[in-house]
Amino acid sequence: MRVRIRFAKAGKIRWTSHRDTARMWERAFRRIGLPLAYTGGFSPRPKVSFGLALPTGHESMAEYLDIELAAGASVDVAALPASLTAALPTGVDALAACAIGDREPSLQEDVTSCTWRLALGQGGDAERPASPAEVTTAVKELLGRPEAIITRQRKGRDVTEDVRPGIISLSLPQIAPEGPWIECELGTRPRGLRPVELLAVLGPQLGANRICRLHQWIERDGERREPLVLPPGAPDAPRVMERAS
Repeated sequence: MRVRIRFAKAGKIRWTSHRDTARMWERAFRRIGLPLAYTGGFSPRPKVSFGLALPTGHESMAEYLDIELAAGASVDVAALPASLTAALPTGVDALAACAIGDREPSLQEDVTSCTWRLALGQGGDAERPASPAEVTTAVKELLGRPEAIITRQRKGRDVTEDVRPGIISLSLPQIAPEGPWIECELGTRPRGLRPVELLAVLGPQLGANRICRLHQWIERDGERREPLVLPPGAPDAPRVMERAS
């Protein structure tokens, strides 16, 4: 059986790397005695695969991993989120779990875009809230441009690219106590556009004092869906912006 798990990562633990987060999950699986399937060879590893890596320092309410259970194992999938959350560090919460088919594509291959929420500050001092009028002007100017050129590092070389096609949607700023925030949907193919790169094309006068991934999306056969929908009563994604850091 393959099982997909959706989890949140918020608060101080956002500074934990993707590799260390994977180790947290492996320890949690051992603590609850989950019967995972293992690879063969001299160094067997549990069959666990993660979705798109979350940049260090970013929070998320929509992270995913797939696990494969040992042959013949019997597991109460509905009870997994509660038992895993109890075994995970503070700030990492399992939100939902479900069985998936053996032929379900990997998360790395399947996700086509992500929705992000960015709380904005001034570029030189991200702790100082940006001016809503300044953010509005920057967003409107970017949306009106036919292209958005940035320079990226690829295989040790500087490469100039137009990232405008990767900006699927971008909202005007909303006001919160910590300052203005925007939501955006950024594509992951053919090369993913990161929130910090969006800030770069918005202008050097803007920075982010908080970045949170709210959703990941799969578009297939004309349909759009999340890899795993939250059940009724699960935490609402925007609440992550209100958590103490």
